Amino acid sequence: MIKAMAYIDRQKDKNAGLIKNCTALFDGIEGGKEYRGKPYGYILKEGKYNLYKEIRDEVQSYFEDNKITWWRGKVTGNTLSSQIACLNHLFPIRNDKGAVLRLVQGLDPGFTEVKAITYNSEKQPGYIAFETVCEKDYLNECAAGASPTRGANYTSIDALIFAKHKSRNNVLILIEWKYTESYSGDKSKGNSGLVRMNRYNGLIDKSGYLVSLSEYNGSVYYREPFYQLMRQTLWAEQIIKHKDVLTASGDRANDYLHIHVIPNENEALLKNERLYRFSKKSLKDTWEGQLKDKGHYKIVDPEELFTPSTNESFVDEIEGKKDYSKLIDYLKVRYW
Repeated sequence: MIKAMAYIDRQKDKNAGLIKNCTALFDGIEGGKEYRGKPYGYILKEGKYNLYKEIRDEVQSYFEDNKITWWRGKVTGNTLSSQIACLNHLFPIRNDKGAVLRLVQGLDPGFTEVKAITYNSEKQPGYIAFETVCEKDYLNECAAGASPTRGANYTSIDALIFAKHKSRNNVLILIEWKYTESYSGDKSKGNSGLVRMNRYNGLIDKSGYLVSLSEYNGSVYYREPFYQLMRQTLWAEQIIKHKDVLTASGDRANDYLHIHVIPNENEALLKNERLYRFSKKSLKDTWEGQLKDKGHYKIVDPEELFTPSTNESFVDEIEGKKDYSKLIDYLKVRYW
């Protein structure tokens, strides 16, 4: 029996083919950049062309203006980058209030308004902020006297939206974006593991959102992707607890919604019970088991994020005037 090709390998082949045959997507930039001495067809030789053409300059200005460090220091040419995928999907609509509202209403029709985020002293605030961190060291991640910086070494949120709900809750919508990732390993091992547990165990014990454990060493909270979800949940809880101001009009959050964007085809991440042998469950069931309220967490496929529950197209449903048909066409070819 021929073993089915893994999702990550299918995406490597797909993107290498797009670089070679759909040159307009990347302005003719070639693949084959070397990594550790070996060329890879799915890695572009010039990283900025990995971004959707309409946002290339603006994204780089956004990162510079907000002092955000790129993963590994610069725009990656790796077409499998989840950071790039997140930006290509969400950055083009970040300044369009109607589009962002339509997006979150696809997650929950009870959302009534989105507001521009000024947290982190955001330059040119939009309705989606990227690589957001705590303004103060609520998660015990900094050296004495230091503050978290955006994009590297601290718990951050890929994309953040502030929305009002008809229940009168002010909701932080945290978006964590995945593409071809899958994980193994134990973050509680060794000296670095002890440092991590000293940072977060006490916060978990006091959390109103996370289930506390009698033993954290080797636990679900220190296995990816749950280690990241744990830290982001604590991030949201601390922002809410400390009543941090998030918008220019002084809005604070009193609730959160955690969105995990993962392609349905990435079964290695979603369903690999072998990797999650400590729980013997899927990603969704494993993480929901750690939450006091399962309603705070939702997994969404990237295409479904842009497809309202009515199954009508995202473009047709937006109340604003801007035409996103070119963006949708790009995303369909590149990712969906």
